[in-house]
Amino acid sequence: MKLKQKRTPATRPEIVATAHNAAGLRTACGLRRGEVDLVELRLDLLRGTAGGVRGAMPKLRAPVLLTARHPAEGGAEGLSAAERRNLLAEFLPEARAVDVELRSVTSFQGLLREADRRGVRKIISFHDFRGTPSLPRLRRIVARAFRHGADIVKIATFLRGPRDLAVLLNLQASAKSARLATMGMGPLGRISRLALAASGSRLVYGYLDRAQVPGQWPAVGLRRRIAEVMP
Repeated sequence: MKLKQKRTPATRPEIVATAHNAAGLRTACGLRRGEVDLVELRLDLLRGTAGGVRGAMPKLRAPVLLTARHPAEGGAEGLSAAERRNLLAEFLPEARAVDVELRSVTSFQGLLREADRRGVRKIISFHDFRGTPSLPRLRRIVARAFRHGADIVKIATFLRGPRDLAVLLNLQASAKSARLATMGMGPLGRISRLALAASGSRLVYGYLDRAQVPGQWPAVGLRRRIAEVMP
């Protein structure tokens, strides 16, 4: 008699709620404990927000992920590397995680060392808003990010069709650890985020006020949607 092989349950991903404008920041302050795992504060887009990020910090019931995105990867136009470093450094003592693009790691080495010293998780990310690179190229990108000391590598690409989604699924399936987060943008973005979550993506991002990129789900309720597709 053949014994049924036991399946190893997939690791549940962490839900990241992105606050990139004043309305999103207010919503983040009203989240109940446990609704999301992390609140991403897009510091490049929240500069000058009424009430300010500093005033919001004590009201947040979820750990904070800091991001000050490079302009070439969706960040606010006109911000220099020094300005972005200063934004991240200001709030680093209160953060659980920080996101730095792979293209920026060389000039952000001091900040990443300080993150290490403080026990702040380092997410090294890559974004392509025009398409999805080939699987071999994405594997090289992931390997470079890990060599730079990433605790988690984030890959977000625009999906031009099912073949691009297949590339991300293959990339996620070939991950040698639970430290890779993959997600798609565009018309197939929502489908991709559920499929990749079920395939082991470490992080899944959702919006609080309105989607910043096409393909995001609302952050509130995203945990329940993922539970419906997880094996």
